[in-house]
Amino acid sequence: MVNYPNKKKSQSVDRGTSEIKHSKIEYGKRGMRFETEIDLTNKYYLNHQIAVIHKKPTPIQIVHVDYPKRSKAVIKEAYFQKASTTDYNGVYKGKYIDFEAKVTQNKTSFPLINIHEHQVKHMQQIKQHGGIAFLLLNFQSLNEIYMIPIQTFMHYWERYINDEKKSIPYQAIKRDGFLVKQNYQPRIDYLQTLNQFIEHF
Repeated sequence: MVNYPNKKKSQSVDRGTSEIKHSKIEYGKRGMRFETEIDLTNKYYLNHQIAVIHKKPTPIQIVHVDYPKRSKAVIKEAYFQKASTTDYNGVYKGKYIDFEAKVTQNKTSFPLINIHEHQVKHMQQIKQHGGIAFLLLNFQSLNEIYMIPIQTFMHYWERYINDEKKSIPYQAIKRDGFLVKQNYQPRIDYLQTLNQFIEHF
């Protein structure tokens, strides 16, 4: 099992390697497919020398490992050492980029409880230091993905922390965000979308 820093236990890990599942506890498997598609997109960008972008590893401390076979290791207990920042970072056109990817099944709004304060603070710092920070919001049931620059997102975040609005309406995201084109290769061409407003950063 994997435990958070406050010692709360998560779902158990059962894999015949030394890996820990990438699924986030609060979302179960909802974000797995989205992350896989982003990873494949990043691999395409790398192979075609478009950009170098990778998923950030989550720092963990392994406490207990079983070795049922010499060639396999099963992590039985581990702790997240600290809260992670955002999902992905890298370099594109000489600019540092950093972003968080989120999934919702909601068709009418995006719940802001899915975003953590330390992630927002991190993205603000990236922007302040000349980097590009944004969110990729996947409305899975609508099969639509939107890019929201951090500076646009802050309007909604401030309403959230002031207990005014708990979510971003879908229509607002459609109006203020940028629809990301989905292809065969690359699967989620978010850099093409970024090109639409990169000059404003």
